[in-house]
Order: sequence, then structure tokens, then C-alpha cells
Amino acid sequence: MAHFELAADHVSHAVTHRTVDEIWFVVGGTGEMWRRQGDTEETVALVPGTCLTIPVGTHFQFRADAAAPLAVVGVTMPPWPGDDEAVIVRGPWVPAAG
Repeated sequence: MAHFELAADHVSHAVTHRTVDEIWFVVGGTGEMWRRQGDTEETVALVPGTCLTIPVGTHFQFRADAAAPLAVVGVTMPPWPGDDEAVIVRGPWVPAAG
């Protein structure tokens, strides 16, 4: 389990995980997450209280709105195995700092 923040007006890299599933719970800020699993693709609003899953193999990317950092508590199952777990993929947004 980890608590992490994406700074206001920042965009993450799009990634997929090799072996772990994740559950995210938004605790502060607002933003969006794009997810693609096979032919299914969606963009979800992230607001405090939002809980979502990221199954292994799902491509995803997230961004924080300009007003405040996006704060999330995330759980990986099984535990995070190491630095090569996340693989960068193509997403809908250009990764950037605000």
C-alpha cells in the first residue's frame, strides 16, 4: 500500500504492469484516468472518494487538474516486485509537468 501525489497540472507517463493488479482510492485533488484493456477504453473522472481497479495488463495514464495535486492511496497485489514492473506504453496525453 502506498500514498502518492501527482503535482497539480501534471500528466503521468502511460504504463502497463507486467504482474500486479492495483486498487486506487482518491483522497485529494481532482483529475482523470485513461484506461484501456483490450478493445475497451475509457476515461474516468478522479475526485475524492473515487475507487477504481487497474487489472494486470491494463494500459493507463492519469493527470491532475491545475487547482491542486492529485492524492491517491494505492494497493498492489501481489506486492510490487521491482523497478521493471511498469512498462511505458502509448497513452492519449503527452506526459508533462505543469
